[in-house]
This record gives sequence, C-alpha cells and structure tokens, in this order.
Amino acid sequence: MHTLPTAMIQLLAPFALLFSERVWRHAQVLLAGTILAPGKRTVGAALRVMGLGNTKQYQRYHRVLNRAVWSSREASRVLLGLLVKTFLSEGEPLVIGLDETLERRRGAKIAAKGIYRDPIRSSQGHFVKASGLRWVCLMLLVPVPWASQVWALPFLSVLAPSERYAQERGKPHKKLTDWARQMLLLVRRWWPEREIVAVADSG
Repeated sequence: MHTLPTAMIQLLAPFALLFSERVWRHAQVLLAGTILAPGKRTVGAALRVMGLGNTKQYQRYHRVLNRAVWSSREASRVLLGLLVKTFLSEGEPLVIGLDETLERRRGAKIAAKGIYRDPIRSSQGHFVKASGLRWVCLMLLVPVPWASQVWALPFLSVLAPSERYAQERGKPHKKLTDWARQMLLLVRRWWPEREIVAVADSG
C-alpha cells in the first residue's frame, strides 16, 4: 500500500472521519492521483499516475465512488470550513459564486443527461448544442495572497437533471434558480452567523 507524504496526510486529516478506515486508505490514493493525473481524471488515470496501474484490487478504488457509504455533502462542509479558515478573517462575509458547468456525456446509461447550450463552442451569434450533465457549482471567492486577482475555489457541486429526466419520472423539474437557492440555504445552515453574498451571472 502506497503512503502519502506526511504533510498531505495532515492536510487531509479533517476528512478522515467521513470514511471507514479501509475506504479512507483508497480515497486518499484516488485524491492524490486525481491531482497529479494529466488529461482526463478517471479512476484508471489516477491509479496509473500513482504507480498502481496493474493493481489486482482495481475494483476497490471504483467502490469508493459507487458503493462505499460516505457523504459528499459533509465533505463539502468540511472543505468550505478549511477554505474559510485559510483565506478569510474572523467576521468577513462569505462571498459565494454560483455557476453552471456542462459535463459532456453520452450513452444510454447516463439517464440525467440533457441537450444544453455548449458555452465553450457557442458565441453571441452562434448557438452550439451538446449532450451532457449539467452541474450547479458553488465557489468561495477569495483574494489569494500570491495571486493578483480573486480566485473562485469550488466546494460544492449538485447535479441538475434535465427537464426530460424529471418528466419521465413524474417529478417536478427544478430550475437552476431553485437549485441555487437550495444550495445557498445549505451554506446558511453551515454558517448561520456569517453574512453571505451571492454572486451569479444572468443565467
């Protein structure tokens, strides 16, 4: 079993309580591999860059994402707490950026996908469609000491299924504004005493 550097283990320690001991060992390897992997950040790419491309326990790392019991929402709460502690002074408001991003995905098993405007390939006068999953993201906007501008540090992402997906299951479709409101209310529960300033584009 590979061992991460002590400094990285200490940095990740606040997340350890969210996992069982066995799952946490695999999760640390995946996280380090995802940071280091060039190109697409898949489980396979993460394992290869960590020197585990030929491991016989390949499925154990996939189970961290598709079977193991842990809360991504709690991981987001811990991450936001670390970001606030690192970059903000006591009493400073939380300036939260909201945005959507399109993950291009195809295939019959990707049930929640929809057809959306491709923000990369489209322009003001040219509309390009793309199939994929739409995610709503929250980012903490902070001035980073070694940078000359404010950085947007993501801490929470929520899948916003397509309208067709909701109709096929007889459920009401939630607009992006509904998702954004729900996510901001979650941050309010995490930080009841802090002022929260939400920043978003016209979308």
